[in-house]
Amino acid sequence: MAKHRLLIKSAKQVVQVVNNGARVLTGKDMRHLSILDASEDGDDGLSVGLWMDGRICAVGPDKEIQEQYDDSQFDNIVDATGQCLVPGLVDGHTHAVWAGDRVHEFAMKLAGATYMDVHKAGGGIHFTVGHVRDSSEEELYAQLKQHASRMLAAGTTLVEVKSGYGLDVDTEMKMLAAIERAKNDRSLPIDISSTFCGAHAVPKHKTAQEATTDVVDVQLPRLQQLMDNGQLHVDNIDVFCEQGVFSVEQTRRILTAGTNMGLAINFHGEELHRLNSAEMGAELGARAISHLEKVSEAGIEAMSRAGSIGVVLPTTAYILRLTPPPVRAMIDAGMAVALGSDFNPNAHCLAMPIVMHLACVLLHMSMEEALVAATINGAASLGRADTQGSIEVGKQADILILDVPRWEHLIYQIGSHQHVIRDVVKNGVVVHSRAET
Repeated sequence: MAKHRLLIKSAKQVVQVVNNGARVLTGKDMRHLSILDASEDGDDGLSVGLWMDGRICAVGPDKEIQEQYDDSQFDNIVDATGQCLVPGLVDGHTHAVWAGDRVHEFAMKLAGATYMDVHKAGGGIHFTVGHVRDSSEEELYAQLKQHASRMLAAGTTLVEVKSGYGLDVDTEMKMLAAIERAKNDRSLPIDISSTFCGAHAVPKHKTAQEATTDVVDVQLPRLQQLMDNGQLHVDNIDVFCEQGVFSVEQTRRILTAGTNMGLAINFHGEELHRLNSAEMGAELGARAISHLEKVSEAGIEAMSRAGSIGVVLPTTAYILRLTPPPVRAMIDAGMAVALGSDFNPNAHCLAMPIVMHLACVLLHMSMEEALVAATINGAASLGRADTQGSIEVGKQADILILDVPRWEHLIYQIGSHQHVIRDVVKNGVVVHSRAET
């Protein structure tokens, strides 16, 4: 008899998020989760069975699953009595490859310096660029592995990771090579969607137009060559479209060149100034646009019509003291909203449960909306919702086992995710368990 990998049994609650094959939730649907609750008398819990290929084969009451499968069919059985299951979390926006911290800039920001003040003083992105250029691929990979391992322990099973601290062809490719190593490292059980962000800032001693030409005529052709040779597998293209950085038209030129290579558009827009980049991105069929603190009603409507997902980053608004993005208006207009940590030297947060808590408090999202944004919609923003983002038969078995009576404790207990999350299951294998004290 063929063996199955894992059976999680006797759970009190299974939050599937969706159970009908939906690949994204918009508008009011973001408030409606598919949740299975065990019987009140406690006689029958809930089970999730997993195939050897790491996919879910059954979800339902213990008794129903026992009628289909005998315990002897499973290599491993996990008792989740009184506990809750939720999908692995998705972090839709990070800059997780970097070297050299920027803790000194935090004091500057507390004293009133803006993001662009720090940037113009030689700090910010340019400070990190110098350290990344001086680092080897091995050093960058070691740092990324450490960051990704901490993300996994905090419940993230799929993460987007950008280049962008190179700003020249050799360093950008070095960063992407470090990301590729992490993607292929079997000792690092987290899925990574990689993004080329060579247009993250204008290099010193270059104009924005010169930088645009370098990205289009030098960096992207090198990337195409490495992808054609099978050395790199990059998913998305990103540009920091912002006043004083890359204009809307320069951004359009770079994004269009990326789509001609088969890369999905997933870029920074409308963060510090309203430039109508959301409308431009929607016109190009962007899969996702991040930040959106300054997005207009017209931009929201354009993204909603185009099906472009807004990836909002509450840590950024919190740390930079920005007016938060108008998430309620986005949801009311039928936009799909996802969440990202924006983990980088400027926003040092890699725990999605904290991001979800901030989203609820700062962005006025409900807990249901925050979970949707950090699961199925996050997966959709990376083109992975067909395999990840919910607990459904046929999907990857990426599951968090929560040692709490209700799933909401994952958001409610701010900063306590290391205690709330008992186990992280990735592709049907328990890859992280809470340290018992």
